[in-house]
Amino acid sequence: MKAIFKSCLFLLVIFSCLAQYPMAFAQDVSYPNRPIKMIVPLAPGGATDTVARIFAKQLSIILNVPVMVENRVGAGGIIAMDSMAKVPSDGYTVFIGNLTTNALNQTVNAEKLKIKPDEILTGISTLATIPHILVSSSKFDVKSVKELISFVKANPEKVNHASPGTGSYSMLDMLLFEKAAGLQMVHVPYNGGAGQYIVPMVSNDVQIAFINASSVIEMIRAGKLRALAVTTDKRLPELPSVPTMTESGFPGIGTNAWQALFVPKGVSKQVVDKLFSAIVEASKSDELVEAFKKQLIIPGASNSPEEFNKYVRSEVVHWASIVHSLNVKGE
Repeated sequence: MKAIFKSCLFLLVIFSCLAQYPMAFAQDVSYPNRPIKMIVPLAPGGATDTVARIFAKQLSIILNVPVMVENRVGAGGIIAMDSMAKVPSDGYTVFIGNLTTNALNQTVNAEKLKIKPDEILTGISTLATIPHILVSSSKFDVKSVKELISFVKANPEKVNHASPGTGSYSMLDMLLFEKAAGLQMVHVPYNGGAGQYIVPMVSNDVQIAFINASSVIEMIRAGKLRALAVTTDKRLPELPSVPTMTESGFPGIGTNAWQALFVPKGVSKQVVDKLFSAIVEASKSDELVEAFKKQLIIPGASNSPEEFNKYVRSEVVHWASIVHSLNVKGE
């Protein structure tokens, strides 16, 4: 009788503990059972927004719930990042981050950050890598890296170069190029992302920039912008006549940047695994691969969330050394 009483008491304790966490338990098992909000920290029209919208469509199909993109623009991604510190850790609000928002900002904008990205977010996987192109306005009378160098040396501080903001990798790449070539140009930041300075480049208000291929390929094809060099190891098949930065005499300068999915820290392993599996599946879908190919975006998931988070930590260290070497400060 005493044994039966002890068994019943044990079961009551177990059920009492489970009763304290019914929603969390159900959430992990049934996730997702309602729409997912995907926060994009930059303006529509840029690479991050393009990757987000193409992936959102595929994830909606795979997860069988709507995945809605919401752009929260400002301060180089810091406004969107700050908002992620306030959302529940349930997997229903996710964040599309990139090299700038989740690695560079920790050094460049350390004083502005209320909370560091790696303190509030955990990575799920890379989504894509995007080649960059050294682009000039077609109204700017240079047709090669060599001609660009000659013109800038003859006209110091008369050529404007654009970037998504002070401390962005596009700006840092240009500073490295200036330093290597012995140039003096004027930096013009556009904090909403690459989509914000395409029009000023077409009109020749700014003359050159390192811009992701997906944002400018159509303008290059239309003859409104001119490709001077690509940052990839080999020439892009879509631009066979455009040399690499290495061929142009500047090996190691230029970034092929990553885009990735993050969630708030505290999201359960079941949800993390579900999102990772969905990303892997989406990356292989014919529709996504074809959509990315048109934009010169290279899809690719990480081997695991653990591997991806390790990679992000290494990127923070790598770019911190570049920022310090160039003595760049956030705005």
